[in-house]
Amino acid sequence: MLSLLEGFTLTNPESVGRDLAADFRKRRIEKNITRKMMAEKSKVALATLTRFEQKGEISLHNLVRLAMALGYTSEIKSIFSQPKFSTMEELDQINRNQGKKKAYDNRKSTRK
Repeated sequence: MLSLLEGFTLTNPESVGRDLAADFRKRRIEKNITRKMMAEKSKVALATLTRFEQKGEISLHNLVRLAMALGYTSEIKSIFSQPKFSTMEELDQINRNQGKKKAYDNRKSTRK
């Protein structure tokens, strides 16, 4: 039973940020790049890099800089490139809306 629950965690922005930071740190260390070297290469402040690795907190702009410095440009660029769906209804909705430029609220207005 425990093996089924292993890796199952409630997802929230903080845990996603920490997991992302842990993976980033692993990749940085695998390439034998110190924090100081990464800060210089990415032009992200060392304090910002340290906060990211310790707390998972970073701006999108700096995250993109770090990803590019490690060679993950295509991965960061493609994060929203493919549609995601969990039901057939969602897939139908995606297919109907392909090519649209705006989303509209289909609920009836309650204004009088």
